[in-house]
Amino acid sequence: MFPIFFVNENNLDYIGEVPDIKYFKNINIENYKNYKSKFNNNWNLRKEAVDYCNLDCISLYQVLLKFNDLIFKYFGKNIHHYHTLPSLAMAIYRSNFMPENLIAQLSGKVADDIRSGYTGGAVDMYIPESKSDIKVKCLDVNSLYPSQMEERLMPVGFPTYFEGDIFNIDKDAFGFFYCKIIAPDNILHPILQTHVKTNHGTRTISPVGTWNEMMFSEELKNAIKYGYQIEVLWGYTFKSAYVFKEYVDFLYNLRCQYPSSHPLNFIAKILLNSLYGRFGMDDNFSNINIIPKEYFPDFENKYLNNIIKKTEIDDFFLVEYQSIEIESENSIHNTNIAIAAAITAYSRIYMSQFKNNPDIILYYTDTDSIYIDENSKVDPNLIDPKILGKLKLENVCNKAIKIVFYLIGR
Repeated sequence: MFPIFFVNENNLDYIGEVPDIKYFKNINIENYKNYKSKFNNNWNLRKEAVDYCNLDCISLYQVLLKFNDLIFKYFGKNIHHYHTLPSLAMAIYRSNFMPENLIAQLSGKVADDIRSGYTGGAVDMYIPESKSDIKVKCLDVNSLYPSQMEERLMPVGFPTYFEGDIFNIDKDAFGFFYCKIIAPDNILHPILQTHVKTNHGTRTISPVGTWNEMMFSEELKNAIKYGYQIEVLWGYTFKSAYVFKEYVDFLYNLRCQYPSSHPLNFIAKILLNSLYGRFGMDDNFSNINIIPKEYFPDFENKYLNNIIKKTEIDDFFLVEYQSIEIESENSIHNTNIAIAAAITAYSRIYMSQFKNNPDIILYYTDTDSIYIDENSKVDPNLIDPKILGKLKLENVCNKAIKIVFYLIGR
């Protein structure tokens, strides 16, 4: 127990009566009285703060030890070798679950081309407020990304480049295709995404009209069902395989063995959700150097078009810039943008079934949830809170606007 709201820069040497209960967080009157009885006007802020910080560090250390023990027990990995959760998830997958000789490392132009069409979940508001007598239901997909990783074929092997409309030759072609897209004029909620540059940065939208885009083949095939016209111009074909089933099944079964309050439930959940993004990591990081002002003109001549940001610090410039080294097709990266892009595309395909359904009155959607009118009809076979990839009821409210604006703001 510690009065965290009592501390300020002017009272660090306070000694006296225990601060009032209003300065404590999450404490009841009985616990406060017991704590106060241990002191006789000799409560020392500095001493109590040091004790509090020591206990905080000790408890964190104990948590890390326990977490490391659990990860080593289940997967044979030492967490100290990995700086982030996605890197730990990738190490666990590669050493325990990844099939041999299936997933290629992608870099260079192929990776850049596929990354140009890499978008995430769609967040859209369609009706900001319901009628006063209509309730709005929120349905959430149970582990959407892991479910798609488990169920769907992934692009594997090395890609093959082609030109022309491959669908005219092979309607089942699988890969990433650069194509001309024409959205149907009468579509209620567009389902294909693209990036656009604005004065406030890059934004992701679902447009109507005509545009060119790099897209995953399975998302194109799904869009054709909704009236989109597609002309493939060029692209890359891949082989396909199921590569995540064992990883997802193991962790999801582990998670289901424990209640939501148990640490292993949470650990399994975050390992499930952290892996896919590691495949899509852009490891073309920028460089940062401190350069004396007298040498900066020479530096600027060399990196003129690659300087991201320049900050003046006395007689120096702190410069962030992009490397001008040419990426080799044979560069070694533990990444595969095709895998990450396919997972997000499959997830959008799953969510598309709710967006232009005449039986569903839609208020709002995000990556893995829908807000619908209480009178909407959702296929009951899609609802089961205990099954991976099925819908579960999260909330019912009288007005959508409160939740919608809260979610968008968050």
